[in-house]
Amino acid sequence: MVKSVEDEDEVLVALSEELGSFIEYVGGPQWGHVLLSPLENLAAIEEPVVRDKAVESLNKICESLSSQQVEEYFIPLTIRLSKADWFTSKVSGCGLYTTPYKKVSPPVQEQLRQQFGLLVHDETPMVRRQAATNMAKFVKEMPAAIVIDEMIPLFQHLVQDDQDSVRLLTVEILISIAEVVPKEQQSSHGVLLTSLRNLIEDKSWRVRYMIADRFEKIAKAVDEEVVSRDLVPAFVKLLKDNEAEVRTAIAGQIPGFCGLVDRNTLLNDIMGSIEDLVSDTSQHVRAALGTQISGLAPILGKQETIDHLLPMFVQMLKDEFPEVRLHIISKLELVNQVIGIDHLSQSLLPAIVQLAEDKQWRVRLAIIEYIPLLASQLGVKFFDEKLSNLCMGWLGDTVFSIREAATHNLKKLTEVFGVDWASEQIIPKVMGMGSHPNYLYRMTTCFAISTLATVVSLDVIAKSILPMLDKMVDDDIPNIRFNVAKTYSVLISALRRLPEEGTLYSLEKEGAEITPSPRGNELIQQRILPNLTKLQKDDDVDVRYFATTAAVEATGSSGADTPGDLEACRRRRVAATALALALCRDEPRAQLLLGPVAAGDEEEAAGGADEGEDAVAVALAEAASGGDVAGVGQGDGVKGALVEDHVPAGGLGAVEGRGRVAADDVPLGELDRGCGSPGRVVPLFFFFFFFVVVVVTSLVVAGYPGRGHLPCERDALRAVVNAEGAGGPAVVAQREEQGAVAAAEVEQRRRVPP
Repeated sequence: MVKSVEDEDEVLVALSEELGSFIEYVGGPQWGHVLLSPLENLAAIEEPVVRDKAVESLNKICESLSSQQVEEYFIPLTIRLSKADWFTSKVSGCGLYTTPYKKVSPPVQEQLRQQFGLLVHDETPMVRRQAATNMAKFVKEMPAAIVIDEMIPLFQHLVQDDQDSVRLLTVEILISIAEVVPKEQQSSHGVLLTSLRNLIEDKSWRVRYMIADRFEKIAKAVDEEVVSRDLVPAFVKLLKDNEAEVRTAIAGQIPGFCGLVDRNTLLNDIMGSIEDLVSDTSQHVRAALGTQISGLAPILGKQETIDHLLPMFVQMLKDEFPEVRLHIISKLELVNQVIGIDHLSQSLLPAIVQLAEDKQWRVRLAIIEYIPLLASQLGVKFFDEKLSNLCMGWLGDTVFSIREAATHNLKKLTEVFGVDWASEQIIPKVMGMGSHPNYLYRMTTCFAISTLATVVSLDVIAKSILPMLDKMVDDDIPNIRFNVAKTYSVLISALRRLPEEGTLYSLEKEGAEITPSPRGNELIQQRILPNLTKLQKDDDVDVRYFATTAAVEATGSSGADTPGDLEACRRRRVAATALALALCRDEPRAQLLLGPVAAGDEEEAAGGADEGEDAVAVALAEAASGGDVAGVGQGDGVKGALVEDHVPAGGLGAVEGRGRVAADDVPLGELDRGCGSPGRVVPLFFFFFFFVVVVVTSLVVAGYPGRGHLPCERDALRAVVNAEGAGGPAVVAQREEQGAVAAAEVEQRRRVPP
């Protein structure tokens, strides 16, 4: 172990840490001193992390040693490190004085104090910094007399150090000395007060920051006379400091320090400077003030809170920085306890309503996010009376992001107030919007149901939600109908897990085991599946797609899973590959593939299609519907676009002249049936990127021969984009966004005259 200091730093850190727990393996505490030698070596190396772990382990071992062992083995180790030539050893030595000090005799204690004084006066700033860091703990082990006689001079020397990195560490020493020296004796030691004033007015903002950050601790450690005479003016001065970091730190001390001064001093000397921070140029200062300002309410009392704090709250609620608004709202409970909900609502509600109706939608969005927190602060009665209509109004906002956020807002409110409250106050209003003449309101009903699915009970779904969806299935707007299908998909997932009593959210929050209710499956089979079957026959292709997807989830079916279906899928793949290649100007390759298919030799055709082409075939075959693709696939029930004419076996060039895919009826991601093995998804993933690049490049180079060819070309491109369709709808959903981008590019090209 002694020679292990040449190892990697990570090894040395682990070794330093483990040696601290090694006493039981060397024979117990009576043999603990044998571990000191390797740790001494580790405490002297250059890597700070290793040294820190070694010092930590040395102190841990020291606590287990007897006084005799400490004086015989540990103190000499500390002295050796403190007197070493290289600063790394001295830095480690600074941390080895506090633990052994209380275990040794007074003469040895004096020796330790003298040696520590040498470290305080060391010429190396790194050593002085470490000495200042450890002096705060060292002082607490000494009686007041020794602190006054020996430690205060050392403290004064450090306060006057030319390095601000040393001076800022003396703030903790000052607090420790003030806690040890009785308050009645502090005023007689003018050096302490002089040092305190020097630190408060230090030219380095980092030193002033340390004072500001620990102002309350300093005030509690000194006499009341010092607080009123010296610290109140210093507090006001720091509130007006030039550096935003200092103002931020002192803002965090406002309620703690103000609780130590009398009320008149607070109102007359301090309050004006606090009010100035409301309009501070730094958002971080305002955010820190927002966190702490509510703590002044219990100190000021009811009337002064109304006069001074409420105007500040109103102004900060309008702050452009969201964190400021959040901090104000999150701390309103303290103010509510002092002035009551009536005064609070009279002052703040107009500001909240103004923000909620702001013409900038981002401002409205910001206040929506805080409503659940505000509701939990002010209670359900206040919310029902003052904010409920506001929240429901957001559901009909002209901006989609607001409507979406409003639905999530309702979910969070249900989590706060419970499902019973939601059943009475929220669900009826949301369901009522399902019959609104404006289709946006009806659309929002679908979104809200999907969002609330995990926070409502089985009874609410059965009695309130499903009856409304029964009506919306027959809506005149296709967008409403396919969103109903998507909502059914969410409800199916929830119903399969919902217990007879309670909600998914409440049970998951409690960590309770969830036992699904049989009634959930009954609702799926009796109330949802009939409507999905109806939607699967809808005229709109998107409605059919989402209805089929939801039905697959409800029944657990994954599409073509019989041998006959798989064979048909394979033949459709090859035929559609030929069609895709023809559309992509590779007619010879298409003829080569289509010939065996037309002859009925699907095995040869399948062998002729490579893996990438097979993937394209899956996508295009699943997008083909009703018509016969080269005599293959008729009657398979595959949904999608129609191919008007059969593709002739010997002349695929006719595709460009005769075959027309109804492009407007082909939704991106239109794969109603999975085809083939899911294991094909991984290789298809890599093929996807390559094939898109090839097709798009060929289209750019070749140009467009005319508008009449564009629908076919677009569907060929869509077939490539959806090439991962072999995995079924779940895989296609992951690629839908990429498909939309590719289709948009083709549409943009279509608008350019040839």
